[in-house]
Amino acid sequence: GVPSSAGGGVAEGRGGVVKLSFTTDMVPNLQRSLGMKRRRFIFNPKTSKDNRRELRRNLTPAEAFLWRALKNSKLEGKKFRRQHGIGPYIADFYCPECRLIVELDGARHEGPLEIERDEARTTYLKELGIRVIRFENRAVFESLELVLNSIRFELQETGKGTGIT
Repeated sequence: GVPSSAGGGVAEGRGGVVKLSFTTDMVPNLQRSLGMKRRRFIFNPKTSKDNRRELRRNLTPAEAFLWRALKNSKLEGKKFRRQHGIGPYIADFYCPECRLIVELDGARHEGPLEIERDEARTTYLKELGIRVIRFENRAVFESLELVLNSIRFELQETGKGTGIT
């Protein structure tokens, strides 16, 4: 939350000046508006717009293959976005309703530096309450149904206790 010093103001009346102070939890609309501003900066930041557009235009073969199974809410009626910006990262596929990212890893994710970057990225996303599942590109081509079943399972896990089914 925001510290209590974040809110306050001065009101003048017949009796003189009265100082007002409040915390954001006392004013629910303020908390909501702060959340919206934060969300605006975290999701699809303008700085990555051109890069995201380019990635959408040039999907890898594995991304294009999986996208055909995810687009238009084909999987469990859930909407997925492709090449969706979250903070400094761009997710291959993101389901905002379930706060789930599906990442496809090719050869460029195999080195020790890349593995470390992927772990840092996953930690960042988990701190935002977003879960990440990863599949190798090869798995999409060799076992698409298995990949889709794994995603279905994660979508159902997300729904437990949240009212999402």
